[in-house]
Amino acid sequence: MKFFLDTSVLVAATRTLDQRHPASYRLVARCEPEHASCAAHTLAEVYANLTGMPPPHRFLPAQALLILEGIRSKFNCIALTAEEVFNTTQRAATLKLPGGIIYDALLLTCARKIGAEQIYTWNARHFQMVAPDLAERILTP
Repeated sequence: MKFFLDTSVLVAATRTLDQRHPASYRLVARCEPEHASCAAHTLAEVYANLTGMPPPHRFLPAQALLILEGIRSKFNCIALTAEEVFNTTQRAATLKLPGGIIYDALLLTCARKIGAEQIYTWNARHFQMVAPDLAERILTP
């Protein structure tokens, strides 16, 4: 079974004070690159999130980098081509989806690219708005 995890799940898996941590951590713990993927740009999103939190929850850049190394060891990181990014943006514009939801659309394009059978996020409502055809595959941990 092919899993795809979004940024919200990976961040929650690292933050022990997050109420979503236990479920996210259990899911990440069973992931291996043969069956688990995330978007390549999720690495940057996780870094930005962890190092941008207000003190005392902020991670040092070196700590965040260690977490990214762990993510890279457990996940196949999926990159998009410029054409895939443009086509995704074009679809979002056609659906009249504004603002930051484009990032959810890009994540879903990565999930489609690898044929993910389960797509895990803590933002299921937005994911389902972007891809109603994938609704049955979009899950929370």
